[in-house]
Amino acid sequence: MKTFNQLCVFMLVLIFTTSIQANETKTISAQQLLSIANAPKAAPLIILDVRSEQEFNAGHIANAINIPHNEVEKRLNELSMHQDSLIVVHCRSGRRAQIAEAILTKHGFSQLRHLSGDFNGWQADDLPVVTENTQR
Repeated sequence: MKTFNQLCVFMLVLIFTTSIQANETKTISAQQLLSIANAPKAAPLIILDVRSEQEFNAGHIANAINIPHNEVEKRLNELSMHQDSLIVVHCRSGRRAQIAEAILTKHGFSQLRHLSGDFNGWQADDLPVVTENTQR
C-alpha cells in the first residue's frame, strides 16, 4: 500500500510539473530577436511591449507595439491579424509579460516568445532604444 501511495504522489507531481512547463512561453534572446528583425526576408515579427505607456515613452525597442499588460485582453483586436505571427513579449522584468502571455495563449496565439531578460536585460546589454526624439 505504501508503494502504491508513493507511486500516486509521484504521478501527481509529474503531471503537475508537466502542465506547468507546457504553459511556459519559450524564450528568445536579445541577439536572436535582433537577428530575426534584421534578416533580409524576415518572417512577420511583432515585438509586444506590455509596460505602461509612460515606461514605453521613456524608451523602447524599435518597432515595438505598446499594449499595457492590463489592457491586452480588451485590445486583442489590435493583435488578431498577427495570431499566427511570431510575437515577442516583454515588460521591464518579466511578471507583466507572463500575464500577457497567458491571455494571448488562452486566445489562440501560438507563436509567442518571451524576451529573455526583458527590457532590463536589453538595456543592460546596451542595445538600441528608441525614445521620443532619439534612437541610441
